[in-house]
Amino acid sequence: MCALDLSDKELLPAEGTADLFGFLHIDLNSFFASVEQQLHPEYRGKPTAVVGTMADTGTIIAASYECKAVGVKTGTKVAEAKKLIPDIIFVNGSHTKYAEFSHNIAAAVERVCPVAHTPSIDEMVCQLMGKEQEPPRARKISLAIKQAIKDDVGETLRCSIGMAPNRYLAKIASDMQKPDGLIGLLPSQLPRAIAHLELRDLPGIGARTETRLNAKGIRTMPELLALDRNGMHKLFDSVWGDRMYHWLRGHNTGDDGAPVPSDVQKSLGHSHVLGPEHRTPEGSWAVAHKLLHKAAMRLRMEKFFAGTLGVTIKYSLSREQAARVGTRVKKHTSGITQTGWGMEARFRPCQDTLSFLQALQGMWAQRPNGPEHQKPFFVGVTLRNLIPEDEVQTMLFEEPGNRRELSATMDKLNLKYGHSTLHFAGMLPARDSAPTRIAFTQIPVQYGVEYM
Repeated sequence: MCALDLSDKELLPAEGTADLFGFLHIDLNSFFASVEQQLHPEYRGKPTAVVGTMADTGTIIAASYECKAVGVKTGTKVAEAKKLIPDIIFVNGSHTKYAEFSHNIAAAVERVCPVAHTPSIDEMVCQLMGKEQEPPRARKISLAIKQAIKDDVGETLRCSIGMAPNRYLAKIASDMQKPDGLIGLLPSQLPRAIAHLELRDLPGIGARTETRLNAKGIRTMPELLALDRNGMHKLFDSVWGDRMYHWLRGHNTGDDGAPVPSDVQKSLGHSHVLGPEHRTPEGSWAVAHKLLHKAAMRLRMEKFFAGTLGVTIKYSLSREQAARVGTRVKKHTSGITQTGWGMEARFRPCQDTLSFLQALQGMWAQRPNGPEHQKPFFVGVTLRNLIPEDEVQTMLFEEPGNRRELSATMDKLNLKYGHSTLHFAGMLPARDSAPTRIAFTQIPVQYGVEYM
């Protein structure tokens, strides 16, 4: 691995490189909590946290800046947050509300500058063209975007905007000043302007990748930036290293930091931490049924067939049970001591709910029934081996009972009146539970009157 000194000429921008911004990365600050404070003026200026489950074992999904000021942030346990902030306000998250606000914010941004990409529910990217790329004009556009969001959507919705020559650097810049930040990284300032960052500040470098880089002798940004292109390639053992070498220097590689898409979506599913009222064998079955209902509907909306169904159940354990189970014990993110079970069923590719339900029933009957499997607290269902609808061969004999037509009729009514309007009886006890989960990386899609 070849390393160069930071003063090496290769680390400087190419001669004649214009100091222009190609992209704006808009990062909505404490988005979910800010939405709640916009909808509830009485929450403004007060510590507000959004949770998925209103229980001490639950985890905070989003925290307002009043919470973050005293150390309560995303991932903090509800019980710990209560200790740190006795008067904290907890709110059950609503995917539908946040999706609607995300779309409204995108419309506000569009009024100023076209949105080129939406990486997640709380991020948007604008590509600048022509004279828009000049730093004073890019800054003016960024300030206009901030004002448009405030005017069109709400005064509590703040954002940090990063301006940079490529998408990768623009995202980095958007994280450098929060809340309500505006940072630009010009080619002439690179890579010096990012040398003070931590490795984990780079998109794509998480805990595992950082550990791997540390093992190869790279622990700081100056050490990473001192590598030449070949060294970066060897470090990551892939073209990702070559791309990052150029991105960090403000070069335009043609993909501008965009994630590399997979050829075909491989799976689709839903999971849910059960509320106390459903932590029984009967309750967990009803929730699993509801999750399958949603997954099957999404599968049809996205025009796929599936050839495999997987189910996962996690059970909470007492200290005595954990001692008996031994090596199979794990800790859930909620802090619950758990053991788990899962199973897969394979079948002829299909997309109707009734066929999936029969497969789920067959697996459910085989779940363990020992004393340590009586308190389920988590259920997940996943449809795998997805095949695009137009690639599925026509069957010689149709499935019995016109199941596809039945599912199509259910979809028609559910799209018009709500996704749980028409369903099979098994999910009735959990009809109003397991709402659509809060989306972080999944871009919310509206099917009918609701989002998924």
